[in-house]
Amino acid sequence: MAILTMIGQLVLALSILVGLHEFGHFAFAKLFKIRVDKFYIFFDFLFPMPNVANFALLKKKIGETEYGIGWFPLGGYVQIHGMIDETQDASALAGPPQPDEFRGKPAWQRLLVMLGGIIMNVILGIIIFGAMTFHYGDTFLPASEARYGILPNGLGREIGFRTGDKIVKINGRPFDEFDDVYKPEVIMGDNSYYTVERNGQLADIKIPKNFLDKFGKQSADSLLVRPRETFAVDRVTPGGNAAKAGLQVGDVITNVAGQPVQFFDELQAVLLANKDKTVPVMVQRGGQPLTLNITVTSSGRIGFERKSTLQLGTRKYTLAESIPQGVSKAFGVIGLQARAFGKIFKGEASASESLGGPVEIAQQFGGIWDWQHFWGLAGGLSMVLAFMNLLPIPALDGGHVVFLLYEMILRRKPSDKFLEGAQRVGTVLILALMAYVIVFKQVMKLFH
Repeated sequence: MAILTMIGQLVLALSILVGLHEFGHFAFAKLFKIRVDKFYIFFDFLFPMPNVANFALLKKKIGETEYGIGWFPLGGYVQIHGMIDETQDASALAGPPQPDEFRGKPAWQRLLVMLGGIIMNVILGIIIFGAMTFHYGDTFLPASEARYGILPNGLGREIGFRTGDKIVKINGRPFDEFDDVYKPEVIMGDNSYYTVERNGQLADIKIPKNFLDKFGKQSADSLLVRPRETFAVDRVTPGGNAAKAGLQVGDVITNVAGQPVQFFDELQAVLLANKDKTVPVMVQRGGQPLTLNITVTSSGRIGFERKSTLQLGTRKYTLAESIPQGVSKAFGVIGLQARAFGKIFKGEASASESLGGPVEIAQQFGGIWDWQHFWGLAGGLSMVLAFMNLLPIPALDGGHVVFLLYEMILRRKPSDKFLEGAQRVGTVLILALMAYVIVFKQVMKLFH
């Protein structure tokens, strides 16, 4: 069921993002009275071969345009009359340009048509982040609340963090919110470091040059470090071992199998050490101690969900305040992408490790349908889609933009044959990239 939930979220997100991206091209084409022959979410052919496996899951012709949903679930397209793209080449454009053709319009109009998809994705990203800011506000953990120190994951331990370390400075400066630890300018910055207090002594932990590659390999729910937390019982699993033994919401577990427990990571360690055993569990309930005998499962669980006792802070925004916040958060994603590319070009990150395909994206959505998480990820993906499409690669919008800027600056249009050749080269590059992230990368994971 979790896999189906991941796939469902991925398909819904791509449908929204691709549909609005293509609508951007469509809207500008219609604005300039350019004929649009097809508008498709997903491809109705085996991309990039427009004459292979031609069929649609759903289609309807309205006026001069055929609208549809294709069977090949990668991307989508609008077939703009008189334009060289994945659906038509130079041979289809014989004869002089017609008034309703893309090639018959001024360069500035063609430029806006090509930028239309990127513009729509940017607008969508801003709207999503702005709306989420207005509806949910910002929830954060004050740095002062991480008073019990941190719990590092494997990567955190590898670069030098230890359980119980208290992060007191980032790049030599105090900080107010714990999430500042994960800020892109810190994770991806040059010469970034953390200052921690350990056993009354201060120590600096530097972020290594190859850190971005290792950080990208982490699972979606595994942060570099997280606050060490005290906890209480928030929910007891019906029919589970804890419920059968009498554990209740609000109980505070203080001792398991004779070992004191204050933090949740301590509880996990004790339970794993007592798998398949029935152990005494001491709890505080209404200020009174109580002992329950609970059987630990083979996976080291007893059947409850925790509630952290760390106090979160909240910030609420008016609608007017949410708009600039949405702009800032949306373009923050663009900044993160630009920094990642900078790391790749400087050799501080591997391009192959930084690339993610549908499998990785679906995993980011997770196996539980959480609308807040869904829209947050969709907003980020919308901005990533805008950034990637602006890259100056033939067959992407950015490639077309480069040729149009060339034409506008030098007053000389590249030939249709040249554009067709560039389109083919770009398509091959994109196909090679798709083959790597969708097939080769997943196969290689099976051998690691």
